[in-house]
Amino acid sequence: MMRYRLDIRSAEHALVSIDDFHLAPQKITVLFGESGIGKTLISQAVFGLLDAHELEISINDQSYESYVRSQTVRRMQADGFFVFQEPSTHLNPLMTLDEQLNEGRLAKIGAQEEILQALWRQPFETHIRPLLKVYPKPFRPSGGEKQRILLAMAFKKWALPAKGKDRLFIFDEPTGSLDNYYRNIFLQELLKRYEQQPFTVLLITHDYSMISEFEQKHARFLPHIDFKELRRLDGAKTQLFDFKPGNYTDWLKRQRPIQSAAEASDTVPVLQVAPTFKIFGKTFYFSKHPKGNRAEPLLVHRQELVYLKAPSGMGKTTLAKILAGLQKPESVRFELSGLSFDETTEQKVWRKYVWGKKLAMVFQHADEALNLQANVRDVFKGLPGVNFKDAGELLQAIQEMFDQPLSPFFLNQKVAYLSGGQKQRLNLLRALLLHPDLIILDEPLNGLDFESIRKVLEIIRRKMAAGSGVLLISHNEEIFDRLVGRENWYYLRAEG
Repeated sequence: MMRYRLDIRSAEHALVSIDDFHLAPQKITVLFGESGIGKTLISQAVFGLLDAHELEISINDQSYESYVRSQTVRRMQADGFFVFQEPSTHLNPLMTLDEQLNEGRLAKIGAQEEILQALWRQPFETHIRPLLKVYPKPFRPSGGEKQRILLAMAFKKWALPAKGKDRLFIFDEPTGSLDNYYRNIFLQELLKRYEQQPFTVLLITHDYSMISEFEQKHARFLPHIDFKELRRLDGAKTQLFDFKPGNYTDWLKRQRPIQSAAEASDTVPVLQVAPTFKIFGKTFYFSKHPKGNRAEPLLVHRQELVYLKAPSGMGKTTLAKILAGLQKPESVRFELSGLSFDETTEQKVWRKYVWGKKLAMVFQHADEALNLQANVRDVFKGLPGVNFKDAGELLQAIQEMFDQPLSPFFLNQKVAYLSGGQKQRLNLLRALLLHPDLIILDEPLNGLDFESIRKVLEIIRRKMAAGSGVLLISHNEEIFDRLVGRENWYYLRAEG
């Protein structure tokens, strides 16, 4: 067993502390946990990637400098691979992708074309070879293409001759920019290589639906997979727990579509968007059928949950920002609670009549919505119709979104120092405390652990029962396909 006791601090505060982080040799550890709880820091520390000059790090009661210089870590880095959550941090913009795929020991592997074709499932000459000539920039290639390039590097490294059982391959959110089709291809290719050469693997993810993919299509590998969840105990203190796959899959099987308490046909829509809108020189339209080309209006009634679907990058978040008055389109027409809007509507209309009153929006990334320099208490100041008698009542409301008990000191915490999962909970709660006619949820489960996902879904149910309509944008299809009836699915498409 590979065991680590870790403490990591910045100059200002403790970041993560764990007494027993362990990986079973030659098994696949799938690690879940809320965003920002420390999964990436721990894995980078184990792989020897952190800077001891920027952070105070203790690992197994020795200095980090000694740990990184050890023969074990040097061998780990030489024979293993770390796939970064954000590929741009690893790719060199001054080298072509092909040059980086053949840097150092990777040049000794001749299976590059086969590996790339397996990850792309596209013809090499027409789709992949031109890409290899590209120098990576922020917006080119796409996030998904960059991610697959790093996966190809990892698989090339995997093909090198094995040197003992200490080889470690870490995949940190390796499918964050991939849709389910390419995610499943990655899992298939990973398990194919694992079957041939079973090295130690740490796969970090927020995607609990991977469990279903393993159980339904790769059940024979389950004895070789450890499902774990990192949970916060108090402050920076965390602990590794076994996560039983059945906790997720059994819960999922019990989920049924959330029923509207009102008959939609008998009510006026709280939101009605014209069938088409135009932005960035492209015309988009809504369809009720996955392959349909007939444009129809997007309708959301009170006490109704509507699910807007589209591939990554199609414009779902852009639409949400248009409806919230945060993005100006070239053309659009919609009605929200009796008010009419188009591309000429001035933002002061949203400010005076809409924000926090008729509409609330949960942003995909909490950092977009929260003032990082404020403290937790200030996050909830000035919300229309939301008044807490005292700090105790506010803390009680916040506690509903958290697993571990919160102390009054939490209200004074600076938002910037919270984990991604903690910030997302505040982001959600701030919107859900309001009583608007329409709530727009853009990836509301982003960065949450399983218990938090269940809590958020229950709060959404309560807000619908209280009268709000909900427009949902999410890639968590396995969950929301069960919670939203097909009659409330819409597809966003681009003409041409």
